[in-house]
Amino acid sequence: MHSPVEQFTIKTLFALNLLGFDISFTNSSLFMLLAVVLSTLFLVLAMRPAALVPGRLQGAAEMMYEFVADMVRANVGSEGRPYFPFVFTLFVFILFSNMLGLIPYSYTTTSQIVVTFVLAAVIFIGVTLIGLIKHGLHFFSFFVPSGAPKALIPFLVVIEVISYFVRPVSLSVRLFANMLAGHTMLKVFAGLAVMLTGAGGIFAVGSVLPLAAIIGLTGLEMLVAALQAYVFTILTCMYLNDALHLH
Repeated sequence: MHSPVEQFTIKTLFALNLLGFDISFTNSSLFMLLAVVLSTLFLVLAMRPAALVPGRLQGAAEMMYEFVADMVRANVGSEGRPYFPFVFTLFVFILFSNMLGLIPYSYTTTSQIVVTFVLAAVIFIGVTLIGLIKHGLHFFSFFVPSGAPKALIPFLVVIEVISYFVRPVSLSVRLFANMLAGHTMLKVFAGLAVMLTGAGGIFAVGSVLPLAAIIGLTGLEMLVAALQAYVFTILTCMYLNDALHLH
């Protein structure tokens, strides 16, 4: 039986080198590109009819749009409207990447910490710059809790600064760990089912149990894939709200 973590191996499809840097096109690159292409096709084809009474595809696209719009409106307010395109793109990309990873023999790009950390780092740097541009030096008051005793302020500032810089780590690890754990469990049960089937006899009958577990886990992973896209996006909205309103 192959190792359950073998599915996360990055494989080079086309070797490329630019000025001494390895920029090879890998299976991870391929499925990130597929997530972009498929999500774009879905939205373009869904909204092309632009019917007053939407069909199923258009209805699904509009529900996705309204879901993210309500999320931004509720967590950031009217000032978050200019950032809606980025938040919506982020949600759709993560959702499609997660769902693509559930297809047999595909690759889950969000199971790679480097991918999720880059997304989290872009968000972290972006909201920090937004806060600095909007508030100037007053942005640093965010690290001083209001109403705190003056004697405790130095300690509280250190804690606030550490918690602020931990944000990209926690944001990236949450998505990466959930995708990694779920797909590893699926691989373990799939390998167990194959072993029992190959053993024959009464063991082959016992393979029904891991197969049932795979079906249940697949349904659970679909829920987790959507939930993690939501969690990543809503935390982005909360960080954006902090930058805009210094809460």
